[in-house]
Amino acid sequence: MDNGQVIFVWNALPGETVRFRIVKQKRSYIEAIAEEIIIRSPEREIPQDDIFLSTAPWQILSSEGENRARLAIVEELMRSAKITIPAISYHDSIKKLHYRNKMEYGFWGDDHGLHLALHGRATHLKQVVTGSSLAMPAIDTAAHALLAELMRSGVRAADLKSVVIRASRQDKVAMSLFTKRSDFAKLHLPDKVQGLNVYYSDHKSPASVATKLLVTLGDTTLSDELMGRGFWYGPDSFFQVNLDVFEQVLQKIKGSIDATDLVVDMYSGVGTIGLSMDSAEVELVEINDGSSSYAARNAENLNIKAKITVASSETVLDLIPSRGCIIFDPPRAGLHHKIIDRLLSQRPQRIVYLSCNPATLARDMGLLKAEYNIDSLDVYNFFPKTPHIESLVILSPKGN
Repeated sequence: MDNGQVIFVWNALPGETVRFRIVKQKRSYIEAIAEEIIIRSPEREIPQDDIFLSTAPWQILSSEGENRARLAIVEELMRSAKITIPAISYHDSIKKLHYRNKMEYGFWGDDHGLHLALHGRATHLKQVVTGSSLAMPAIDTAAHALLAELMRSGVRAADLKSVVIRASRQDKVAMSLFTKRSDFAKLHLPDKVQGLNVYYSDHKSPASVATKLLVTLGDTTLSDELMGRGFWYGPDSFFQVNLDVFEQVLQKIKGSIDATDLVVDMYSGVGTIGLSMDSAEVELVEINDGSSSYAARNAENLNIKAKITVASSETVLDLIPSRGCIIFDPPRAGLHHKIIDRLLSQRPQRIVYLSCNPATLARDMGLLKAEYNIDSLDVYNFFPKTPHIESLVILSPKGN
């Protein structure tokens, strides 16, 4: 716009002429939703879901178009940060639908009973859904079984926050239900559900955060194989969403690490990356108690002597070695500045950085480039039909 504001228009593709409705207005940008497509892009496709903007806003874009867009975004961010990169390798997902092994739904109640719901794009309003085309079918089947049990027990939507549902490759399902009542109704384990945690979540907070575990029904522990190794995890554990693509990442990381290397896996979750390597020395750092417990169980099951530290990564800087390999799979905020400073002073032999946010990845690479070269940059399509981008960068110190 003339005043320098940027307009982000959902449900619109480059080259299209649209009529849009403004849904959010800030000083530096405007967010809008296209309500009428006047001139259509040849890349536009018919979306699978009625409210695709909530979970899969790129359902309107062809697979070839979304792949080009991901690469262009990463290249532009790296170029803006003045980072020299090798040719980017792109790895697509074979599955475009039904690939997610985790979903979180809210609830809506009306005269017809309880329904699954998702928040509409750029609003706080809930919209009723029957499921998601991105989810494994076992997830939505189990979600409707939970709805039936909640209605049988007379539960009101006003007493509920959300449900997190996970499914293994074997279609075993475990759930965590978050309620606003500490005296929540007694439930039976729903059909098609292996285990259910029911949590009281402080009603004063809108977030679905566990305040107190009220009851566990059945067995909430799931298991899956990655690279031929078994891993245990729960519905609340940090565990990758698209396992087929994640195995491609593990193969790439494993090929960059020597068996004699010390491997330190920061933000390790249940240990899936660090424990998938063949290194004789493995250290895992994870702040979540539940995920750390699963990491210990997985290490024991795999007969790997791993040191496990329960802490936030920026508080255990002494674990960043000057030898071997350090692995990061941080949240969207990227690496803490204390971690960057330690990496620059210690100069470990190899840094492996799996990023879910190319903007913070480019920022961190801009800080590390004084001491490190990027050996490879791979972009992985973990989340088809969405704008989410996962990138894997492998770095080595300059002068080595």
